[in-house]
Amino acid sequence: MSFLRFPALLMSVIFVSFNFSAEKAAADYIEQYKDLAVVEMYRTGIPASVTLAQGLHESHYGTSKLAKEANNHFGIKCKSWWTGKTYYHKDDDYNKKGQLIESCFRAYNSTVDSYVDRSNFLKESERYQALFGINRFDYKEWARGLRNSGYATDPDYAEKLIQKIEKYNLQVFDSWEDPFRHLLK
Repeated sequence: MSFLRFPALLMSVIFVSFNFSAEKAAADYIEQYKDLAVVEMYRTGIPASVTLAQGLHESHYGTSKLAKEANNHFGIKCKSWWTGKTYYHKDDDYNKKGQLIESCFRAYNSTVDSYVDRSNFLKESERYQALFGINRFDYKEWARGLRNSGYATDPDYAEKLIQKIEKYNLQVFDSWEDPFRHLLK
């Protein structure tokens, strides 16, 4: 084998290894939180597919510092009315001199608390009310609605969510039955 080929071979092994571990992380994340996303869908009307796609994206498959250290899987910032625990890290806030500064994020005791608070945040915030007029099975419009309502600063945010939903077939969870249905009888 030529020494010139070795770096290219090594890079392709690293790339395949990274993709495999990212795919495993995504599968593990979905398996771990799919039921919670479905429960929140029946509680609030937010499609489980969108919830899972946002969780995957915002938490980097549950591996980000924010997810690990603050149980914040949706990148929700403190806002002026937040009275709970907080976690600071640099994100996209700048001071008057144009310097990147630490942003205040909500911190939770558990991932369940993060999921519930994110649902409540969307449900109770005026800026997201239009989302709840969108059919729960229309994940594309929900993703676009989140972006248009200002959930994220990334102009490609909606497309990134849609790609995750389609890549991992997350829309199937929008048709799942309520896991607590039998308790209501």
